Amino acid sequence: MLVGTTACCVALAGAVATFSSSAQAGGTLEERKLPMKFNWVACEPNCRGWVSAVGIITADTPKDFEDFARSRQLGGATVVLDSSGGSVNDAITLGRRFRNLGLLTTVGISVPSRGGQGARSAIAPEAYCESMCVFLLLAGKTRYVPAAAHVRVHQIWMGDRADDARAATYSAQDLMIVERDIGRLAKYTFDMGGAGDLLSLALNVPPWEDLHELDATELKLTNLVTTGAASDVLPHVDVSAPAMADAAPKAQDRFAAEPEQPAKSTKTAEAAVPTGAAAAPQK
Repeated sequence: MLVGTTACCVALAGAVATFSSSAQAGGTLEERKLPMKFNWVACEPNCRGWVSAVGIITADTPKDFEDFARSRQLGGATVVLDSSGGSVNDAITLGRRFRNLGLLTTVGISVPSRGGQGARSAIAPEAYCESMCVFLLLAGKTRYVPAAAHVRVHQIWMGDRADDARAATYSAQDLMIVERDIGRLAKYTFDMGGAGDLLSLALNVPPWEDLHELDATELKLTNLVTTGAASDVLPHVDVSAPAMADAAPKAQDRFAAEPEQPAKSTKTAEAAVPTGAAAAPQK
């Protein structure tokens, strides 16, 4: 699982990837530090609504999504992502489930209606989709990224050594885990219709450097974006809600990841780098 780090982080065996209304923003930032949560955002009477997915992807996330989806007809729905990444293998599992349901994907912060005359749910576009979140974005049958959103990538790495990656030592087994997970990620990328350029851009950024933010040209080059019209994924929805105050993302805790089934290994590679527009390289 790829996630960011905090001053006090928990490093467990696993692989992770870390591939913005003032009160509302504070709540969103706290949620982003926790395992991913799914919520249905209604926008009656003129639109169907969408799935808000906020937080990092952990070993429990695929099951949490199945529990969320069980009582809903989600086929063809849109998922709005705001995430700093998470478990490589669990993101792959979740992404394949998204594709099987024919889900559409975009990046943003959901702003549910607070009620009142003419009040409607909306989406603030200045959100972050980093590390393995980028590969969840890729799972959408149709994919839209607002100009104000931040889509950022980096390498996967051994999670328990990401804080001081250059000084750490590595075994042959560690290298095998990283190589194996890169292979899984590559297959997934091509299965989802992504381009090899996405892997190339991500795998060129080590954990001691800032994440690389994809510009508009790179979003098209990697095939992360399939449409330039918000209405293709969220018809009748306000996707230009004002950016919310104090919405810069904070770093994430590191969580354990589970292997992609039916893999036997209980370990997976991890990458962890700072999040946010002005994150400093790790030391």
